[in-house]
Amino acid sequence: MKHVARKRFGQHFLADGAIIEAIVAAISPQPGDPMVEIGPGLAALTQPLVERLGQLTVIELDRDLAARLRQHEHLKVIESDVLKVDFAQVAQNIGAAKLRVVGNLPYNISTPILFRLLAQVDVIADQHFMLQKEVIDRMVAAPATAAYGRLSVALQWRYAMENVLFVPPESFDPPPRVDSAVVRMLPREDAAAISLPLLEELVQVAFSQRRKLLRHTLGRWLEARSFAGAFDVQRRAEEVPVEQYVALAQQL
Repeated sequence: MKHVARKRFGQHFLADGAIIEAIVAAISPQPGDPMVEIGPGLAALTQPLVERLGQLTVIELDRDLAARLRQHEHLKVIESDVLKVDFAQVAQNIGAAKLRVVGNLPYNISTPILFRLLAQVDVIADQHFMLQKEVIDRMVAAPATAAYGRLSVALQWRYAMENVLFVPPESFDPPPRVDSAVVRMLPREDAAAISLPLLEELVQVAFSQRRKLLRHTLGRWLEARSFAGAFDVQRRAEEVPVEQYVALAQQL
């Protein structure tokens, strides 16, 4: 029986064989890798991955799809909302120090998923995700560009990231109304030890009025915290490099 894509789950199923091969090549799965796939759907990516890995853990919210996936003897199925999954526990259950995480992320909750994983990055070896191209543009954006913002700062603090593949709408069934892309995310070994909630709050305030100088937003926030250090607030949020936001969070 054909599965009908469910809008509430943001389902768009990958159907282009050449694109699937290119994604698998970018991931480069090796036998025995402790890999977790988020949102396997109709297993377009799942099947070539498990053929190379031997075993694969998948996280699927749709109970009909989860039931189908359980019929595959080489898949371990976690039927759950990914935003509730404890990846440290998953790693422990698999017997792995760190996980390789992949997936075609639902576009309607892609940013919350990225932040969920960011909070558990200590058990992540690498991540390869298909996302809306616009989101990946923001993730990898350089300072002083229109795409540079909260997501750029929070993720670039902790990951080295690369846009590795463009995926057009016609690669999916049903086709989304946006272009997609695949991003590679490698946790940084040299990332400064700071509080993620603090950094999130700091950049949220900084970019809350991105056309104004920071003295109107972040400057007042720093004054309220009795900040006595040095930070130039006579510039706009998008002009401040990631390392300077991180350094400010360290001072706080």
